[in-house]
Formats: sequence, structure tokens, C-alpha cells
Amino acid sequence: MRFGLFIPQGWRLDLVGIAPEKHWTVMRDLAAYADGGAWDSLWVYDHFHTVPMPTGEATHEAWSLMAAYAATTSRIKLGQMCTAMSYRNPVYLAKVAATVDIISGGRVQMGIGAGWYEHEWRAYGYGFPSARERLARLDEGVQIMRAAWRDGKVSFHGEHYHADDAIIAPKPLQNNGIPLWIAGGGEKVTLRIAAKYAHYTNYTAEPAAFARKSEALARHCRDVGTDFDAIVRSVNVTALIGTSAADVAERLRRVRDRVVGCVPEAAADAMIAGGTGPDSATGTPEQVIERLQRLRGLGCDYVICYFPEAAYDRSGIEVFEREVIPALS
Repeated sequence: MRFGLFIPQGWRLDLVGIAPEKHWTVMRDLAAYADGGAWDSLWVYDHFHTVPMPTGEATHEAWSLMAAYAATTSRIKLGQMCTAMSYRNPVYLAKVAATVDIISGGRVQMGIGAGWYEHEWRAYGYGFPSARERLARLDEGVQIMRAAWRDGKVSFHGEHYHADDAIIAPKPLQNNGIPLWIAGGGEKVTLRIAAKYAHYTNYTAEPAAFARKSEALARHCRDVGTDFDAIVRSVNVTALIGTSAADVAERLRRVRDRVVGCVPEAAADAMIAGGTGPDSATGTPEQVIERLQRLRGLGCDYVICYFPEAAYDRSGIEVFEREVIPALS
């Protein structure tokens, strides 16, 4: 198994109480820490408004952060989980990503999906197309990016996107373009798109659902003639790890206390509950290892960890690095 680390950017209320002028220092220092450690990749979210509801708290923009991390790290891969296709024209996005790949020396990953957060779609003037249209845009956009990175020029005339000899120069440094992480678990459409184009997938960490979606992906690969075994399957997990059950409970309490000042108590409780279930990496090291071993047995080769306390306290990350990663790598 390989492991990625989410860097807090505010979206999940994970910079609350930190002055805005200090946000970049916190984010940059965590990225530098990950760059020097056991992590294969670092990640950000592509969102504009906080969850579980929009607030006035910070949410820093994903591709601005990609460029910044490209310039301030040296080894670690750089990803977004995941870029919403419709937030940026895909030809423009291919150009942005190629430039960031060059700045980074060839370390960018393209996490891409159809998008889902209706409030921010409408707030930013994108409307909110049907799921069918959002997925069709994802399919067309991925085709455009693949061709742009492969050839340095792209023409495309689809239902939603058009390009006429758009030049992407220079191309990304990575051979065959930037790796595509196609995110989402829709078994009829999203996983078929992944079967056609993805180097990596990313869907639920709940074991039974992970197994079912893996079977759906395998069926689509057979249908379209691609190699299922060549696609790395990944998951995202919330990680609150402590040396004992009491330590885990205290960490959860601190996270709840921070966010309850920004959202109603019921919403804060739902956030906590969502980070402690069977699809999480919350618990003692032994509990977390057992859960991740089960996922590994189902074919999951990559885990991206979100530590809600990362901006305030790295001790949980250090426990994970010391005890969990060696047991599963």
C-alpha cells in the first residue's frame, strides 16, 4: 500500500481559529513535512465553500495551491481529490496542469470528477446541470486532456466542449501525460469512464461497497477492452489515530469543539460520526491496521488520509507514520 496525505485548506473547517495571514505558513510547513517523510503524495480538495454547510471560513483554491506546492516541495506527488471538471474549461485546465507539472519537475496527478456540491456550483454561476450532463462533461474533458498532453495540440468537437488546434506547449514532463485519478463510484457511468481512461480510481472505503464497485469496474474494463489490473484502486479515509481509546476520544472532542463554533451542534456531531465509521482510519493503530488490511485484501493499493487535526497537532500523523504505514507498506 502507498499513502497520500491531505493538507488542510479550510474546506472541512480545518483552519478554524488560525489567522488568515498564517494559513499559507501552516499549509506550506505541512507540505514540507510530508515531502520529507513517508508519504507518496499530498492532496487538496477542489471546493469553494466549506462543508457541512457554507460558512465564512476559509476555503483555499486547489490549483493555486498546486502551483505553490510544486514550487516549495521537491519529491512528493501533488494531487487534488478531486478537480470538478465543469469548474474550468478542460483545455485551459490541461494547460494549467501542464505548467504545474513543469514547475514540479513532473509530479502532478490529475484527480478529476463530475462535481457534486450544488450550493457552490450555483453560487459561482455554473448552474447545476443534471448528473447525466456533468458526467458527459467529465468524459469529454478527460478525452481533451489526454490528447492535449499526448500531442501538445488538441482539436475536439463534442456536445459540451470544443477546441480548435489548441496548443498545450510545453507538454507535461511525465511520459504519456499526467496520471488520471477518476473519482466517484457511480457504477453505470462513472466507473465506465474510469475503465476507459483512468490510471487510478477513487471511491468508497466501506468494504462491502468497495468490493461491489471493484466488480463493476472489472466488468466495464472487460466491456471496453482495458486492463482492470493496471488500474490502481484508491480510497480516502478520515484518520484520527491515538495511542488508546481514551486518546482517540479526546482527539475527537477537540475537533468537535473547534467546529461547533462555526456550524450547529447537530452538524458538528454528523461530521464527527462521519469520520469514525467502518470506512475511516479512526482508532488505535491496531484497529486502523486491521481495517486497512481488509481493504488491501479487497484490492485497494492506495489510501489518502485526511487528519482533521493536522493544522493544530501532528502527533496523530506521527503515530500513523510510525505504526501504520510500516505495517502495510
